[in-house]
Amino acid sequence: MNVPLEISFRETEQNDQVEQLIRDRAKKLERVCPHISSCRIAVEKTQKHQSKGQPYRVRIDMNVPPNHRLAVSKEPSKGDLHTDLVTEIRDAFDAAERQVRTLNEKQQGEVKSHPEQEVQAVVEMVDKEQGYGFIRNTDGQQIYFHRNSVLRGEFDDLAIGTGVQYTPELGEKGLQASTVQKAAYPPHM
Repeated sequence: MNVPLEISFRETEQNDQVEQLIRDRAKKLERVCPHISSCRIAVEKTQKHQSKGQPYRVRIDMNVPPNHRLAVSKEPSKGDLHTDLVTEIRDAFDAAERQVRTLNEKQQGEVKSHPEQEVQAVVEMVDKEQGYGFIRNTDGQQIYFHRNSVLRGEFDDLAIGTGVQYTPELGEKGLQASTVQKAAYPPHM
């Protein structure tokens, strides 16, 4: 880390064993993602005047280049005032590790691809009164579609710029879309 690990305790006593656990888990986090630039951990007792249980809040804030800020906040759930601090810290670091792994996968391009959900074309024109429109595919071709070819009755939801998937078909006047549906992901065209 570029910035030394920061640990703060609020409304609770600093404990060498707990602090060592935090330092060990932060080192493990750094092994998962060696380019974490800073990490701040706050441990706080949420209620001062309580006769039973020890509700703790653990917050982890991390900065990862180029401009990623990751945060985990582990709060005691309602009625669950008996989770010990060590468990809360472990749960918070487990969640932080999952976030860092996900970010690493995205940065390294290892995110799963779902071609069936990606944009194949963008709506270029829609005539809602006449019930037809045109889409432009990634190759730059303009393709006709009719209201009846739009799945799930989403024709009225289509607007210029909407990303769609389609099935091409050769019609009487050239290429047309036999099925059109809104894509799950925004266009990258």
